[in-house]
Order: sequence, then C-alpha cells, then structure tokens
Amino acid sequence: MKKTLLLLTACTIISGAIITSCGTSAQKTEDAQAKVENAQNNVTEANKNLNKANEEYVVDIEKYRKEADEKAAANDKIIADLKTRIDMQKKEVKEDYKKRVAELELKNAEMKKKMDDYKAQGKENWDNFKTDFNHSTDDLGKAFTDLTAGKSK
Repeated sequence: MKKTLLLLTACTIISGAIITSCGTSAQKTEDAQAKVENAQNNVTEANKNLNKANEEYVVDIEKYRKEADEKAAANDKIIADLKTRIDMQKKEVKEDYKKRVAELELKNAEMKKKMDDYKAQGKENWDNFKTDFNHSTDDLGKAFTDLTAGKSK
C-alpha cells in the first residue's frame, strides 16, 4: 500500500508539473503573439507617418518651385523694364547700366536653372537648398533694388 500511495503521489506531482509547464508555455506563446501584433501595428503606423511626411515633402518642393518660378517671372519683367530704360540713361552711365542689367539677367537665369535642376534628395538637403536659394534670391532682389535706386540718381 505504501508503494501504491508513493506511486500515486509521484504521478500526481509529475502530472501537476506537466500541466503547470504547459500552461506557462501557452501563456508565453500568447504573450509572444501579442508582441508580434503590437510590433506589426507599430510598423504599419510608422509607414503611414513616413508616407505622409514624404507627401508633405513633395508638396513643399512643388509649392516652392512655383513660388520661385513666379519670382523669376517677376524678375524677367523688371529686367525687360530696365532694358527699355537703357536709352534714357546718360551717355556716361549707359554702358555700365547695360552691363549691370546683363549681369542681373544672367543671375536670374542661373537661379531658374538651379531650381529646375534640383532633384529631391531628402528633407535635410531640401532645407539646405532652400536656405541657400533664399539667400541667393535675396541677393538678387537687393541687386535689382540697388540698380533701380541708382538709375533715379
């Protein structure tokens, strides 16, 4: 009888250990599946955010190109106006005036080409390009102002 009781106790302990370990394993599997689903959701959300940021980046580039084209067209009108006024200049400043107008025309054409040649190369490069381009545009605008202020003297 002692042997039977001992055998029954041993079987109960072994059965309990097996059942407990199975339950733990099942819980670990459920936890792992939940983590995988959570990771998949995070990846999906990150991809959505990335796509949205890329769309905003492309829209920003197109908007800026349009603004740059409008500025270049306005500069072309100013240049055309300045060219018509060359004949009204005094003889001694006429050649210098022609030269300065030609320089402005060349700078404006270079700015157009620079904008047309820009290829999307990432947000950081775009920000640097915009900063440089704005600086160049401001310099060109100042040169127009200087020339028009100089012509009235």
